[in-house]
Amino acid sequence: MFRQLSASSVAGPIFLGLFAIALLPWYMLQDGFFSFAWLSGYPFEAESAPLLLLIFQGQKVWLVPLAAIFCGLLLTVLIPLRERQRGEWVFWLSTAGLVYALVQGFAIGIQGWSFGALNASFGELTDRQFGMGYGAVFALLALLLSMAWGLSVSGRVQQDPCVTGSLALIIGVVGLFIFMPVGQMLLLAFKGDGETAIWLTVLDRLFDAKIWRLQCLSGAGQCGAAWNSLGLAVAVGFLTTLLGLAFALVLTRTRTPLRPLLRSLSLLPVITPPFVIGLSVILLFGMSGLVTQMVAGWIGVEPSRWIYGFSGVLLAQLLAFTPISFMVLIGVVEGISPSMEEASQTLRATPWRTFKTVTWPLLRPGLANAFLIGFIESMADFGNPLVLGGNFNVLSTEIFFAIVGSQNDMARAAMLALVLLLFTIGAFMLQSIWLGKKRYITVNGKGDSGVHPDLPWAIKGVVVSVALLWTVFTIVVYALIVYGSFVELWGRDWTFTLKHYISGFKVLWTPDGVLWQGSAWSSLGTTLTISLIAAPLTAAIGLLTAWLLTRQNFVGKQAFEFGTLLSFAIPGTVIGVSYIVAFNVPPFELTGTAAILVICFVFRNMPVGVRSGIASLSQIDKSLDEASMTLRATSSRTFLRVTLPLIKPAILSALVYSFVRSMTAISAVIFLVSAQHNMATSYIIGRVENNEYGIAVAYSVVLIFIMLAAILSFQLMTRGRNIGRRGMASTDSTLASGVP
Repeated sequence: MFRQLSASSVAGPIFLGLFAIALLPWYMLQDGFFSFAWLSGYPFEAESAPLLLLIFQGQKVWLVPLAAIFCGLLLTVLIPLRERQRGEWVFWLSTAGLVYALVQGFAIGIQGWSFGALNASFGELTDRQFGMGYGAVFALLALLLSMAWGLSVSGRVQQDPCVTGSLALIIGVVGLFIFMPVGQMLLLAFKGDGETAIWLTVLDRLFDAKIWRLQCLSGAGQCGAAWNSLGLAVAVGFLTTLLGLAFALVLTRTRTPLRPLLRSLSLLPVITPPFVIGLSVILLFGMSGLVTQMVAGWIGVEPSRWIYGFSGVLLAQLLAFTPISFMVLIGVVEGISPSMEEASQTLRATPWRTFKTVTWPLLRPGLANAFLIGFIESMADFGNPLVLGGNFNVLSTEIFFAIVGSQNDMARAAMLALVLLLFTIGAFMLQSIWLGKKRYITVNGKGDSGVHPDLPWAIKGVVVSVALLWTVFTIVVYALIVYGSFVELWGRDWTFTLKHYISGFKVLWTPDGVLWQGSAWSSLGTTLTISLIAAPLTAAIGLLTAWLLTRQNFVGKQAFEFGTLLSFAIPGTVIGVSYIVAFNVPPFELTGTAAILVICFVFRNMPVGVRSGIASLSQIDKSLDEASMTLRATSSRTFLRVTLPLIKPAILSALVYSFVRSMTAISAVIFLVSAQHNMATSYIIGRVENNEYGIAVAYSVVLIFIMLAAILSFQLMTRGRNIGRRGMASTDSTLASGVP
């Protein structure tokens, strides 16, 4: 229900903006805000001075209009105006402030005018400005929220100001940290070579034989990277969805005594650095692998290199991405109301018919989102194809070699990324068509019996068998990883040793205190700090986005939904390079800082929170929100008190995935780390390049146990949701604790 609010509701953003321009440093601080080194020159030095003081000192005169705009916004609060009229003034002033702040930020850089046309028009500018700092960031945030308030109160948008503000905030940050850097990168695909016509150059790049050839069908050669990626992604998306569904059904619809073990082990692969899984697969199934040698000894078959190529990459990606499908699907499976299934059985339907006609159709949102995530993850995966691909080329590895290889061809990398993006768009559209406009609501204000009927015996047998076999395989892989950290040389010299842990994590107790002497401590501390900051931000932004997409209607909604997947669909290598291109110069000068790592992780991992939230919210009847609004609750209160408790599995999925991916990310952070902010995966890759596999594996084992502890903490914080009387059923008491 739309309700006009008083001027006091916009006073908060306006006073935030006034605080930013009056007290906070306007420009980026070289040593960081929390180093406190900037306080020595604050507030009179230009590097740490707030906007108002810069103007009073006669510096940066181009900032005067911004100060005037904030003074105008203050007057709209102080002067008595009709609410609609106040909304108009706030909207236009805030819009003008946003546009001007961005224009002047891009126009003036560290060498004066940023564009030659401005030099020709206004003459050379002797002054300069650096990237925007904390004052500018909070001022822009204040202008954005004020603009959203003005949109609602003026009647231009028939939404609650809270909804409009949330939508404006999400669109703003997604546009800034996804669309802008990726767009700059993709535009390079249409760059000419200076010798031939641009359109001929672009067509030559697009229809390169290495991308589209089909010689593998005739046995005369290899298929192109595009077809390899597409076939692999479809297979991975389909199989991970089935495996994730099997685990979800076993944990929620059976009474198998091994459920706690299955729940724990189902997450192990996703918390492991990708190359470690690849190396484990090689040590098991390579030419000298344990399994290969055992089979060769039993049946006398000559060992082969079958693991290198499609089969090996498929196996490693199934291990890595099945937990993601499981995290998406378990919330959906738990959300199905038992009363619907019981109604079917009351009408004398068999367990199989109930599952086929009631349960399976209600699983469609989860299945569609799980497949889409598996498809995109496979398309964008870089680590596993690099280790196990052999001659099996995929788009992600081709992009990497185009950027860092001898080619150094950014235009080709951009075109490959564009092809990858087109495949993702196609998968997204097919998902939308398959789901259609059907309703999948299973959670409403009514109670239910709380007891799910048993699965058909055939389905139960299949899912339990599949889950147990996959669990045994996972145990073998991880036993090999742990064992490999305690041997001299992984795969060759199996002599027991602790030197890898001592080298990386040595601690000395001295009279002066604890000395963290191990070489891995610095990167581990940085990684933990950044991951713990990024995880809740990712969950908050992702679930807020999902709520807006499922509960609100606005122009461009479908395009916005796909935009949230953009950073997920493109390989991390492209994201890393895009961030360097976009954020290495003013107005957003972030390269080499911890902030760029946090931002990269937040928006790289946000899509999983969005898809998981959408899958869960699709099951919850909007009438619950409407009932809350009828009782005069605001949109924000409804979201916090009604919606959030019902989507706790999605919250946990977003927290777990974001934290884990931040701890184990490789491709993007390779380009974004610095000497001051080194990450665990960068350290591990450095050890691998130096052939120090023992330290790399030992570090990976430490990361695994840290992430297991963090996941347990997230579980305890989110607890679970009680839907109807399901939480009271003793048989399901352990299952109601949330997603694994």
